[in-house]
Order: sequence, then C-alpha cells, then structure tokens
Amino acid sequence: MWRSVTRSVSPLRRPRKDAAAPADATTPTQNPTVPPPSAPRPIAAVSKPKPAPKVKSTPKAPSLEPLDRRAKQRLARGAQAIDAKLDLHGRSQSEAHAALERFLHRAQANGAKTVLVITGKGGNGRGVLKRQVPLWLELPEFRDLVVGFSAAAIGHGGDGALYVRVRRRRA
Repeated sequence: MWRSVTRSVSPLRRPRKDAAAPADATTPTQNPTVPPPSAPRPIAAVSKPKPAPKVKSTPKAPSLEPLDRRAKQRLARGAQAIDAKLDLHGRSQSEAHAALERFLHRAQANGAKTVLVITGKGGNGRGVLKRQVPLWLELPEFRDLVVGFSAAAIGHGGDGALYVRVRRRRA
C-alpha cells in the first residue's frame, strides 16, 4: 500500500541554485566590499558585560489549591460548616468586586475557614459575575486572602456559587 502511495507522489519543484548563476561561471564574481573567504576577519575587542542591577524581588504570591473532593463532600452534606455567605445578585461588576474584597478581609479577620460566595447563574446566558468572580479570586490582590475555591454543591447553589477557602491571617 505504501509503495502505491509513494509512486503517485511527485516531488516539489525547487529552483536550482546554479540556475541563478551567470552563464560564464568560469570567472567568479567578486564583490569588492566583501573580503575574500580566505582573508582573516578582525577580532573586535570584547568588553566584559556589566552585571544587571539586582532588583529586590517581591515575594511570590502563594498558589491556589482547589478544594479536594472530601472537603467538598463535607460541605455539601453539612458535616463542615460554612462560616459566612455573600450574595452578589443584582450588583454591578465594580460593586461586586469591592464587596467581595471587603467580605474576604472580614472573613479572614473573624477566623473563617470556608465561605460561600453566591454569584448567580446569570440571566439570558450572560452570567457576568459567574465568569468574573473566579478570575478575581486568582488575582494577586486576593492571594493573601484565598487558599482555593471550587464550584458549590447543588444544595448551596451549584454552578451559581463558589466555596472559598480563606487563608489564615499572618501574625
């Protein structure tokens, strides 16, 4: 089968290099600006590069960890308490962002471990807050407040809500 395929294929046509050469190829053309290949090239003085100035690195934001399956099951069954709830229904994006930040700061100060953020599923398939809140939680400004987040169980709002694990306050 392979042989029959390779027989039917013709190679691509490429222009030959010697086709562009002049008809009188016995005398090589020399460009006076280009040194002949046998001439040694001058070596430029190499200076040691200056080291880049050291920039104080900002501490890297901690990474997010999604809730594990068991923690999500405990929350769904009520075996683990939800410490606080925030409902963002009917708010604009700017209002919702500010409210979320205030809520998470307050939850962290109160020692909350897990909170529920209700975004709603969005009418007419738009769901702006449903899409934006997870993106906000991944921002560096929220990394000191959030350990991780995951979609809530159906009993707590399903796709229209998020379980958010709150980071412990640093001393």
